[in-house]
Amino acid sequence: MTEQGRLDPAIHERVQIVPYDIAWPGKFEAERARLLPLFPDEFVAIEHFGSAAIPAMSAEPIIDIPGGVRSWNSIDALSRRRCESGYSTSAEFKWFMRWANGRRTHHLHLVVHEAEPRFECLAQRYATSIFVNSSTCSRI
Repeated sequence: MTEQGRLDPAIHERVQIVPYDIAWPGKFEAERARLLPLFPDEFVAIEHFGSAAIPAMSAEPIIDIPGGVRSWNSIDALSRRRCESGYSTSAEFKWFMRWANGRRTHHLHLVVHEAEPRFECLAQRYATSIFVNSSTCSRI
């Protein structure tokens, strides 16, 4: 099977909400620890975000990670290296996905760290979709 053939089920998988998994924070920490040495000078911040970052809340079992970089040029220059580190991408959205066994496991959203508003657009999306204050999300 081709790489695209293995990737297609992950791209088109249905949204699934599952009970909170106490392993999610550890999965984020493991991915953060894996990414930082691969790109030590590129990331200004790597955070755990989204519904899976909220303790005790049912969520889609995907670790959402906003990765703050210094500029859009940084994102463009690093796209190929991100793919070589185990992510697939939709380059026009600066969004990367890790997957295994036809399922998405991680989303990496590259954003400009100092841009205003910094992560507020993502925070607002989650806050309005799950009816909690966005400050509930963990920031690492």
